Amino acid sequence: MPRVLITGGAGFLGSHLCDRFVKEGYDVVALDNLSTGTTDNIAHLMGNERFLFLKHDVTNYIYVEGPVDFVLHFASPASPIDFMEQPIQTLKVGSLGTHKTLGLAKEKGARFLLASTSEVYGDPTVNPQPESYWGNVNSIGQRSCYDEAKRFAEAITMAYHRVHKLDTRIVRIFNTYGPRMRPQDGRVVSNFIVQALRGEPLTIYGDGNQTRSFCYVSDLIEGVYRLLQSDEADPVNVGNPNEMSVRELAVLVKEMVDTESPIEHRPLPTTDDPKVRCPDIAKAKRVLGWEPHVPLREGLAATIDYFRAALKK
Repeated sequence: MPRVLITGGAGFLGSHLCDRFVKEGYDVVALDNLSTGTTDNIAHLMGNERFLFLKHDVTNYIYVEGPVDFVLHFASPASPIDFMEQPIQTLKVGSLGTHKTLGLAKEKGARFLLASTSEVYGDPTVNPQPESYWGNVNSIGQRSCYDEAKRFAEAITMAYHRVHKLDTRIVRIFNTYGPRMRPQDGRVVSNFIVQALRGEPLTIYGDGNQTRSFCYVSDLIEGVYRLLQSDEADPVNVGNPNEMSVRELAVLVKEMVDTESPIEHRPLPTTDDPKVRCPDIAKAKRVLGWEPHVPLREGLAATIDYFRAALKK
């Protein structure tokens, strides 16, 4: 059977990818240095003959014995708290880590898929954002360590595609949520759910009119899987185009958790926080035959159940 290597394999998205590929009959190698991931996310796979976990930092040379047919590079701090606290490591994993994983793919003759992000669009002046939009990024702002790391990762991936004829794919991931998010990861969905479950105020930064588009993790994984199987080398947006304000999300979470927690406004941090975020998924529909199917209420219910159980531990 084909063998796939997934960096960041013990993280939120990486662990769900491990599940999907094991289910599809692949042999899976998960690499993770556990800086933001946890073996709790893949504990159920340990002992499976199709699964191997290697603790490794992808910014260092990667050696994997035997054949590798696919390399999926998902290693990176990905929440604001993580990349604000680890800006240099974030830049290194996007640059050195992408270089090392591309080198592995080249050595093995493997197809390479890069996990990029909607953050390459920065604080966009175009909404929704199509793949043709070049973005509006502050290269010296506090978020730039993540934005520019991913923009560089895309650039070097396309350079390997053009110069070395490496078979590459790039997915631009928009706000994704679901089980295995960390309670204190700083993302708005996990923040609101954990605060609501604890009876704490739901904190909104700014007026709450900034928008996001939330894609449930199973939909995202399906999009990534289809992209890997496709012939599309240029970037593809994968996300949910149903845009809503942060305040609307807070009200919905408060209702679903059934809490008396108040909504509390705090000053907006000076971190180039995007005012709008919504994917144009016309290309994903056309090229992959993909669009999201999990309604927000259904996805939030599963995520609330996950956090409720996690907090009890």
